[in-house]
Amino acid sequence: MRMWPGCPYPLGASWDGSGVNFALFSENATKVELCLFDSPDSTQESQRIPFVEVTDQVWHAYFPELLPGQIYGYRVHGPYDPEHGHRFNPNKVVLDPYAKLLARGVRWDNSLFGYNIGEDDRTFNADDSAAFAPLAVVVDTAFTWGDDRPPRTPWHKTLIYEAHVKGLTMRHPGVPEELRGTYAGLASEAVIKHLQDLNITALEILPVHQSLTDRHLAEQGKSNYWGYNTLNFFAPQYSYDAKSNSLSPMDEFRMMVRSLHVAGIEVIVDVVYNHTCEGNQCGPTLSWRGIDNAAYYRLAGDQRYYMDFTGCGNTLNMQHPKVLQLIMDSLRYYVTEMHVDGFRFDLASTLARELFEVNKLGAFFDIIHQDPILSKVKLIAEPWDVGPGGYQVGNFPPGWTEWNGRYRDCVRKYWKGDGGTVAELATRLCGSSDMYERSGRKPYASINFVTCHDGFTLADLVSYNEKHNDANGEENRDGCSNNDSWNCGVEGPTDDPGIKAIRLRQRKNLMATLLMSQGVPMILGGDELGHTQQGNNNTYCQDNELSWLNWELDAEGQEFLEFVKSVTRICTEQPVLQRRTFFQGRSIRGDGVQDVTWFNCFGKDMTDDDWAGFVRCIGMRLAGDLIDESGSQGEEILGDTLLLLMNAHHEPLPFVLPVLSDGQHWELLFDTSTCDLDSELKDEGYKYPLKERSMALFRTTTPEAAQSRITAIQADVIRQDSRRRGPPLAGVTR
Repeated sequence: MRMWPGCPYPLGASWDGSGVNFALFSENATKVELCLFDSPDSTQESQRIPFVEVTDQVWHAYFPELLPGQIYGYRVHGPYDPEHGHRFNPNKVVLDPYAKLLARGVRWDNSLFGYNIGEDDRTFNADDSAAFAPLAVVVDTAFTWGDDRPPRTPWHKTLIYEAHVKGLTMRHPGVPEELRGTYAGLASEAVIKHLQDLNITALEILPVHQSLTDRHLAEQGKSNYWGYNTLNFFAPQYSYDAKSNSLSPMDEFRMMVRSLHVAGIEVIVDVVYNHTCEGNQCGPTLSWRGIDNAAYYRLAGDQRYYMDFTGCGNTLNMQHPKVLQLIMDSLRYYVTEMHVDGFRFDLASTLARELFEVNKLGAFFDIIHQDPILSKVKLIAEPWDVGPGGYQVGNFPPGWTEWNGRYRDCVRKYWKGDGGTVAELATRLCGSSDMYERSGRKPYASINFVTCHDGFTLADLVSYNEKHNDANGEENRDGCSNNDSWNCGVEGPTDDPGIKAIRLRQRKNLMATLLMSQGVPMILGGDELGHTQQGNNNTYCQDNELSWLNWELDAEGQEFLEFVKSVTRICTEQPVLQRRTFFQGRSIRGDGVQDVTWFNCFGKDMTDDDWAGFVRCIGMRLAGDLIDESGSQGEEILGDTLLLLMNAHHEPLPFVLPVLSDGQHWELLFDTSTCDLDSELKDEGYKYPLKERSMALFRTTTPEAAQSRITAIQADVIRQDSRRRGPPLAGVTR
């Protein structure tokens, strides 16, 4: 086979229409061999070709006869000296870090380890891993995007839905059976309609980079279901590929993105750049470890070991320019070639560790901010890791949003009934200005959430006091033990109608609080369906019905789903809930009315004693005519004035509705304690019977405006019913 010198860039295997260029970075290697395989089932390479060209520590060659579809791997030679950080072993076929697609995943075998299993990790394993190693395939990255356009939804109008590709679609009756659990299933009409019914603007999917199921899980018949165990930062997870079509996983993923964009839904990908699946010094040699361990990983003082800020055995070396390049190239690839709209960075504090401490002005953030592509997409940080000083909520730089863990904890504690939480709750409801305003960020820097993939679902949060993770096989030691949950009187399932009613109300309270808060709300996929994991708060290895969403709803489930739809509609339609700036807590334009006002249950302004006490009932008025912001064309933004009443006490409290302008009344929009709303307008001074553990939302209106809205709603219901039933059959009247 002819071999030309080729180029050191781009890294990876690149087909240019005439041949394939291979480029692999290794700073400390002494020799690199390209291994070509005939099929995914090959147990040995058909050709082994040494590279002769090295430019700036990049080994490269060009092959004019090779085509897309060629399967390949590498053997990398160098010192095997673990005590000095080197673990080269040419007996191991290693995966190209820039592989765009995998031809084969890992087949667990002792030969995949650089040392002898059962012995010291400094021993040398000479067994050949070619029959078991993951292999890459050369691809043609061309794709017909047509007129695909990113929705570019502004942050302050964003509503996020966090979901798992397989979990969301595996049991959906509207998804064709052959497409369930796949990218194509996620792009199906039934799933997209559900997201639109929920008024979702952005779908945040759990990791889709090719991941690895650890050996101990595979031997137990489990999998790394969540995917936070990355094997490659470019190749999409091939197990989510629908085998019933001719698309590659790469193209099926892009088809999914294109379909969601047509529906006006952005795609945010959860990415894991803090560690890899190779684990600690006792892990396998699959890719980076065998290519250049000392360059790719953060090593401890004793270089035999790894610095571990993730709890997963290793940490990528953010100090090395080639590692930073790998991450940036991966991110740019998913924006430019896969058209994703943003990223959620797992354990993002790890990426900020320049030396040991977290440094928010580190090189990673500098590169992101100056990048003409990445600086324009949505960037979400999980602002913590497991290392010292790793909890960095509120400390990420402008341009970043953050999962607000303090919001989650405060809202849970308040509705659980903990006293002394209303002062912090007020701050969280208003966008957490205490954490974001001082650095010049806006309310939408706060990604508000009550539940996420990691922890209890919403249904379990109100049904369990303790975690029940026995199914994971770790004797219930895994998962967080501090959940701020309350089981409402009975641990787990119950037939008690009283307890079931409280749990339903608590779910409504938590969901409505999330959607009525300033900032960006994030709903955990399945919470709207009442999904339960039977008290398991760490289903990372549960690829089964414990994690797959159940779409068959009973009457209670249907009631809650309709409630969520109605509240998300309010969230997306009311300008006062989508502010770009923080409340000032003062009157605007000198009219004496404040942009946000807090009331006690007597309809009076909260006093210092109220804030300092163990009050569990509070009212918040948001002035829709005092938003003091302009639209995209300079127009004044006006909306309804809203009044939110919240009672976390175990007894009902009559709440005196506050004063109104002349001619206005209070109109009830929802009450979490009932489905049957009182349509009669209320005047100021009316003592509204706010039930125990419930919340209610009002808006100001006039009788004429209220009647006009009722008429419009009735007409819309008739139209929707007509669309559902379709046109009448010939000769048949209804």
